[in-house]
Amino acid sequence: MRIVVDAMGGDHGCEAVVKGVQLALQSLAQITELHLVGNEAELRPVLDRLGLRDPRLRLLHASQVLTMEDKPVEGLRRKKDCSLLRAVGLLRDGAGDALVSLGNTGGMVAASTIRLRMLPGVDRPAIATVMPSEKQEFILIDAGANPDCKPLHLAQFAIMGNIYSRELLRRKTPRVGILSNGTEEGKGTELTREAARMCAKLDLNFIGYVEGHDLYSDRVEVVVTDGFTGNIVLKTSESLAKGIFRLLKSELTATPVRKLGAYLSRDAFRALKKRMDPEVYGGAPLLGLNGNVIKAHGSAQERAIMNAIRVAGETVSHHINDLIIKDIAVASSILAPA
Repeated sequence: MRIVVDAMGGDHGCEAVVKGVQLALQSLAQITELHLVGNEAELRPVLDRLGLRDPRLRLLHASQVLTMEDKPVEGLRRKKDCSLLRAVGLLRDGAGDALVSLGNTGGMVAASTIRLRMLPGVDRPAIATVMPSEKQEFILIDAGANPDCKPLHLAQFAIMGNIYSRELLRRKTPRVGILSNGTEEGKGTELTREAARMCAKLDLNFIGYVEGHDLYSDRVEVVVTDGFTGNIVLKTSESLAKGIFRLLKSELTATPVRKLGAYLSRDAFRALKKRMDPEVYGGAPLLGLNGNVIKAHGSAQERAIMNAIRVAGETVSHHINDLIIKDIAVASSILAPA
């Protein structure tokens, strides 16, 4: 398995990425090559300091970085030698099986769509993010790639999310729902109502609309929405989780008796923190592309980067793109008459 990693563009600089790469090379024996793309003048000292001399590691110099402040398309036009474009180019040219990047999400979507193109029959790529629920996990798709969508796009997201849940999370018949403001048929928008009619015709375990309070109660395994709404759900959930832990810490340390109770419950709190830790999930695939692209969080540290590389390998080994091509073709034949 050959992995391409964009070393630049993350919030913590290239050292966090290199440390994550080092962990991945140590723990993932299936990696045969790992291409690290970025500014060699910055990467070489970090590699030397960490003593990373794995023979599987390849370094590709890129003189520019697409930052979070850059407008995606404009930035890609100005920065032809940015690490993101060089990394996507390696994937396009067959030098890698999957790509991991922490950088600008819009830039990653634009660069991947332009250089890799879409899988046959797929109109738009979608970010599939794994989210923790009460007893298991669910897929949120799209989590930020497409702010404006048509009903067909949501139907295709449902198909891709269903495949990812079935293959990676091992749900035999994932329940698929469209995020709305109520479960009644008359709720939602013109977009969600038409998308629901399409999904009902497909070979999915489609349960109709789901509301915000359904997401974390194990009622649904694949939550389908547009990228604008999905990104708000994702960031609100992350912020809420951090806020709850801050409040718990404040209240549980307020008095000696509470401190004692917190100490006695420490194992439960550690288990809860682990289940809600985004670093465990590593990264989210950008599904629908003619290539395997994984988006890691911009603030990812080394453990999250290692897990993002692990997710990249799992996406490749499960042949997710082949399954998407097959199921999209079947869906197209069903929806074409309408």
